Amino acid sequence: MKKIILASAILFLMQACTVAYKFNGASIDYTKVKTFTITEFPIKAALVYAPLSQTFTEGLRDIYNRQTRLRPVKQNGDLTLEGEITGYNLTPQAVKENAYASETRLTVTVRVKYTNRIDPKQSFDQSFSAYRDFPSTKMLTQVQDDLIKEIVDELTDNIYNATVANW
Repeated sequence: MKKIILASAILFLMQACTVAYKFNGASIDYTKVKTFTITEFPIKAALVYAPLSQTFTEGLRDIYNRQTRLRPVKQNGDLTLEGEITGYNLTPQAVKENAYASETRLTVTVRVKYTNRIDPKQSFDQSFSAYRDFPSTKMLTQVQDDLIKEIVDELTDNIYNATVANW
């Protein structure tokens, strides 16, 4: 009986005690890098979706706030991200036999100038793009908000990884 109770207790403890390790990919030397600045990303694309600038900028700030211990500052951060939204494009995809597209692709392109004041050779100026397809039977206005959320999540992850995930 004692063996059964002991075995049950050990099994319970083994299931209850788990080690959780969250790897966010950041390789930041917090003894040197203390702050970040992310400026507003204005829309410079020909086609404009007004909430995109704020949605993207806040998404980028949010990922740095959640996944680093860096303190946000309005200007002159140790790490600075600035740039613009250069593309917001719709293109037909999957053309059917009747020459009409069955899907449409929404692509967002962002130019990012990343400045690392602590290690300048890490700095860069490059563009990032992400897209989502949606059925051509739907109007863009019906799916736009959901698509933008997904695209912004992908873009901010890619930018975060390119800037502070040097592994």
